[in-house]
Amino acid sequence: MSVFNKEIYDNYLKILSSELIPAMGCTEPIAIAYAAAKLKEVLGMMPEFMTVSCSGNIIKNVKGVVVPNSGGLRGVEAAAILGAFAGNAELELEVISQVSEQERLEAKKLYEKGICRCCLVTEEENLYINISGKAGDDHASVMIKGTHNHIAQIVKNGEVLFEQAEIVKEEKGDKSLLNVRDILHFANEVSITDVKELLDRQIEFNSAISAEGLSHNWGAEVGKTLYESEGDSLRTKIKAAAAAGSDARMSGCSLPVVINSGSGNQGITVSMPVIVYAEEIGADEEMLYRALVVSNLISVHQKRYIGNLSAYCGAVSAGTAAVCGIAYLDGADYDVIGRIIINALGNVGGIICDGAKASCAAKIASAVEAGLLAYEMAKNGRTFAFGEGLVEGDYEQTIRNIGRMGREGMKATDEEILHIMIGV
Repeated sequence: MSVFNKEIYDNYLKILSSELIPAMGCTEPIAIAYAAAKLKEVLGMMPEFMTVSCSGNIIKNVKGVVVPNSGGLRGVEAAAILGAFAGNAELELEVISQVSEQERLEAKKLYEKGICRCCLVTEEENLYINISGKAGDDHASVMIKGTHNHIAQIVKNGEVLFEQAEIVKEEKGDKSLLNVRDILHFANEVSITDVKELLDRQIEFNSAISAEGLSHNWGAEVGKTLYESEGDSLRTKIKAAAAAGSDARMSGCSLPVVINSGSGNQGITVSMPVIVYAEEIGADEEMLYRALVVSNLISVHQKRYIGNLSAYCGAVSAGTAAVCGIAYLDGADYDVIGRIIINALGNVGGIICDGAKASCAAKIASAVEAGLLAYEMAKNGRTFAFGEGLVEGDYEQTIRNIGRMGREGMKATDEEILHIMIGV
């Protein structure tokens, strides 16, 4: 292995390790709960009152989703109060996984008393939470920004106790080194022992919540609806497995998932279609791992241009990446996988994100369906012509174009969605 390839190899392992982490519930309310639990830890007792200052994307993604272990509560205030009262900050994005029934009931009483309020912050990045509170003579604040579990600052009684404004690339990996060709090379060459633990957890957790979504009545039951309307073909199984996990997760299911690009829905979407397809064709465990490496990294690669939160629905990039993983299982080469990306993004790139909620499952199903159509076209040598719309002369430039559209072009859309949702 050359020095250049060794750099890529180690960097890609860091990216996978930092991205594929467990979380319980939608990651935006969980990030609020995590910050609130840390606030209580800093104060040494339950805050008497809290203010949660959030970017618009945080508010948008918390408004419509059920907070796990809350008894059906939704919203910023519910997440903050449950996190502060019953959360364990050491568990980070599984912060409220150990809430007892008594704690849930007590937290609900505090919620009804109105001890927390939410404020919109407009001059910060899309993923921003600053929760402040007081207890007795003490006051403190905890800030999260950039990623859902990145504490950027802790202040107590006016003194900065902790500060790390920037996310350290050396620890989490440099995503600027990602590209489709090297991702495929890495997937071919990676030692399975280096990724087995990460991927075993993704397979176990995400398969469990998918099965939960299919076997019980969660959300709008998109996964079940697919079976009822389309039968039990392989194509249906692939879509339904991903959609059903979101059905459960968006409606407050307390099972953990392994996330991708800061999102549990994206983590489910990049993994379940690949897992289902691998089982159907009898692929061995090693090939499944390598295909999951492809799907996870191609999803991260697309999202790094867009950002963790925007008006661009992350199901699109995740669904596209999942089908790239399926194609890898079939032995597809670089150009087929590149054409899948172009064909899928040229079709459904730009589906809007109007917050985390039950309809995310339907958007996941649509994104995976678009990916499957893109693959059928690609393996027959068909692709949208270079130069049409955002489709460019090479695969990487197309990914960059879509990223620019999602990050910059959809800013006004993002703002208008938020205004509609909060009644401005």
